[in-house]
Amino acid sequence: MSGGLDSTTVLEIAKSKGFEIYALSFSYGQRHSIELEAVRKVLKKSPVQELKTVAIDLRAFGGSALTDAIAVPKSNTFTPSETIPVTYVPARNTIFLSFATGYAEVIGSRDIFLGVNAIDYSNYPDCRPEFIAAFEKLANLGTAAGITGKMPIQIHAPLIQMSKSEIIKTGLQLGVDYSITTSCYDPVEGKACGKCDACHLRLKGFADNGIPDPAEYCR
Repeated sequence: MSGGLDSTTVLEIAKSKGFEIYALSFSYGQRHSIELEAVRKVLKKSPVQELKTVAIDLRAFGGSALTDAIAVPKSNTFTPSETIPVTYVPARNTIFLSFATGYAEVIGSRDIFLGVNAIDYSNYPDCRPEFIAAFEKLANLGTAAGITGKMPIQIHAPLIQMSKSEIIKTGLQLGVDYSITTSCYDPVEGKACGKCDACHLRLKGFADNGIPDPAEYCR
């Protein structure tokens, strides 16, 4: 759970399939704590069995505009990048999934859900189907639950082939309140900047559905 549009939608997808939810979020040295505040708001409206917030500090090696003294790129329009942008956090999803795998094994769960997307995204390598498939194989090779065959782990990425418009449409059908979610890479006083890649993708997704984004923006 990041408090964002995608992970909040995945929460409701998993619930709609009958899963009991043990949520995991991370305080990883990200630029703003607004993400964790959004997680709490989301889970107040949509309670889960348990929430664990894990503190790790990816500022130890930085290398990203989200964890280092690097400016978040902003523009008035969005142009899909053919390169990996500076907002990519090195190996972030590998690290997050490693924690999730350990947590799943401890609580006896075989199902891990996450909100990665490979259609309307910023070209991050750890959001691709190939990565998810490889990590699932690793999880089953590197855990007692996996190698004994008693509880093989499955990684669910239900949004991975959906456009942002489709994700929002799905979430609205499931009753997601997007006004309490946050997607911005560089919010100002709790409001989205409206100019980073994450804001552009989110705004386009709502526009494609013919509705305004209920989140607050600086502009």
